[in-house]
Amino acid sequence: MPKPALRRVMTATAAAVGTLALGLTDATAHAAPAALDYVALGDSYSAGSGVLPVDPSNLLCLRSTANYPHVIADATGARLKDVTCGAAQTAHFTQAQYPGTAPQLDALGAGTDLVTLTIGGNDNSTFINAITACGTAGVLSGGKGSPCKDKHGTSFDDEIEANTYPALKAALLGVRARAPQARVAALGYPWITPAAADPSCFLKLPVAAGDVPYLRAIQAHLNDAVRRAAEETGATYVDFSEVSDGHDACEAPGTRWIEPLLFGHSLVPVHPNALGERRVAEHTMTVLGLD
Repeated sequence: MPKPALRRVMTATAAAVGTLALGLTDATAHAAPAALDYVALGDSYSAGSGVLPVDPSNLLCLRSTANYPHVIADATGARLKDVTCGAAQTAHFTQAQYPGTAPQLDALGAGTDLVTLTIGGNDNSTFINAITACGTAGVLSGGKGSPCKDKHGTSFDDEIEANTYPALKAALLGVRARAPQARVAALGYPWITPAAADPSCFLKLPVAAGDVPYLRAIQAHLNDAVRRAAEETGATYVDFSEVSDGHDACEAPGTRWIEPLLFGHSLVPVHPNALGERRVAEHTMTVLGLD
């Protein structure tokens, strides 16, 4: 073959090989996107307190390595930094909760891609005070009437509106300031009580019949405060009002996502079990388009 013709063949071959290599490089890049830098914030519902195994890195926080942030990270390949902590309030986003435990917002940075959080239930001790008050009143009344509502009226709702809602909004603005490029998901709380009293549940959740819808309405108000704060700060609200219906603490094991106050199967009552943490993760991934 004449030299000019040979050179043309070699040039064409080199070009074809280069094009193939470029195509393979592009295909590889599309097949293996960069892992998300994911930071999990929040309270015991985020931490999975009561679900085994416990993260030994901070036993005070009673954080589970099977909580919903870990489920999301395992499913998506995200690089997880989990600073969730049992009993956390919105104040602990900017203040240390325990000696040696940094404020949760310190985990965020300019490179954070994804943030999830469940927070607000411990502000004003809303959950614990309402459940304790209504449980005590229910036992004393033998499950009759609405003694908790009669005594406390709108006090829990008033605290949510006056204190928790603005604190939630401030906390989410703090997240945005620390992680301006991140996608932020603020999760509501799955239902603890059914919509109406279930007499068979009284031994597990000793709340008077008239106070069951009262407690549920308080939780609905708290979730609405989370929703409003999320929408007003550019975060995504993850709503559990439909998907967690029928999975409250009165349901049987294997169906319930939340363990009851008495005779449950968790170290921490009135909190999500392992099934609940998985279902919370799955629904969150669906809402965020990560599944």
